[in-house]
Parts: sequence; C-alpha cells; structure tokens
Amino acid sequence: MAPAAQVASNPRTVEDIFKDYSARRGALVRALTSDVDEFFGLCDPDKENLCLYGLANGSWEVALPAEEVPPELPEPALGINFARDGMNRRDWLSLVAVHSDSWLVSVAFFFAARLNGNERKRLFNMINDLPTVYEALVDRKHVRDRSGVDSSGKSKHSTKLLQICNLSYNTQRTSEGQVKRSRVVAEYEDDDDEHNETFCGTCSGLYNANEFWIGCDICERWFHGKCVRITPAKAEHIKHYKCPDCSSSSSSKKTRL
Repeated sequence: MAPAAQVASNPRTVEDIFKDYSARRGALVRALTSDVDEFFGLCDPDKENLCLYGLANGSWEVALPAEEVPPELPEPALGINFARDGMNRRDWLSLVAVHSDSWLVSVAFFFAARLNGNERKRLFNMINDLPTVYEALVDRKHVRDRSGVDSSGKSKHSTKLLQICNLSYNTQRTSEGQVKRSRVVAEYEDDDDEHNETFCGTCSGLYNANEFWIGCDICERWFHGKCVRITPAKAEHIKHYKCPDCSSSSSSKKTRL
C-alpha cells in the first residue's frame, strides 16, 4: 500500500482554512458513518501501520503515513488498524473519531500559524461551532433519503417535514403521564427503511435528531437551522424555504434581467 497522497492545499485566510477543515471533517465523518463498512474492511490488523486521512477535496483514505520527515502536514494517529479486532467495534470507531478530531485541529492550526491572535480566535470559534467527528459518530440518527423523494415520486421537502424530522426522536406526555409518540412522527417513521444519512449543506455535519434542521425546496439540500439562521418558530411561517445559495442565485438572475 502506497503512502497517502497529499492533496495540494495551502489555505491562508481564516475562511479558506475553515473551508479546508470542513472538507476534511466531512470526509472523516463519512468514513466513520455512512462508509463505515468500507473503512472497517480497509483497516486489516495484519497490514502495516495505517492512518485515516481526510483530504481537502472531501474524500478520505486509509493509507500508510507519509515517508518524508518532517511530513508536509501533521500526521493522523498511526496504527489505527491494530486495535480493530481487539476492541468492541463501536469503541474502536469512537477512539478513531477522537484521534481524528485531534488531527483536524492540528492541521487547521498548522495553517493558522501565520495568522494573528484575533484571526486564530475567530477560526477556533468557527471550528468549535461544528459538531466534532466524535459527536457526529455518537449522535448519528437515520433520516429520510436526502433526495426527499419517496417511492411514489412525490417530493417530501417541506417545512412541515423539517419539523417532523426534528421531532422524530421526541415524545410527548398524555394527561395520564404516559409517554406516546406524536401521530405525525409515527406517519413519518413508517418509511424508516428508506432513511439514509444526511449531512448539512453548510457545515457538512451529520444529522442529529436533537437539533433543528430545515430543507431547501429548491435544491433539496438539508441544513442545520442554526447554520442558516432559521429557528423552529420562524420555520412555522415559511411555506417554501429557499436556502442562502438558492436565494443568491435568484437575486443574481433578477439583477441580470
């Protein structure tokens, strides 16, 4: 197996470094969640010391560490494959996730070394607003296919469905104190087999039922409410939601006209 191929990336501004961080983070989240079976298979304990890399182009790979000393970038945890069969699978993945978070921060601040104190503080705050890889792993929940289309071909992306997604793991108490599920939630969960992992269109964070999400009726991507500054209360008054990118696109077309 060849050493990891470094993807050309030399971000210099706070925004570019955060973009690089987000792409690498999103790749690692996928490796440990939606692509976990492939990742598990690549981490053969009989192979040499292997590392999990999140690349700046949004892909991930399991590979040997860089050969040059010092390496071009800080290196991830070495030999993650050796503990694969000696631990509970969930615990092993959690350990890899924690090491991945440490590596992501080290890479980000490697690039940020030339920034001033205020810029580094701003970068850290931007990073800290995203769920960690570990949090994405332990809080992962299944939601409807990101396409928003069911077996009948009907689009399900609506503000009402967003609220259902947000409630899919909540319960409500009856007057007798018993816990029961909301009727709309039960209707949504009838198609549980069709649920897939969904990632935020802004921060690439994995869906978490404890957070409010909203879906764009134009591009059909999903977003954390906080990432697009939409609260559950505000969403109740939105008939058709249009994300910032789609709104900008529409505005540009009107300007040209």
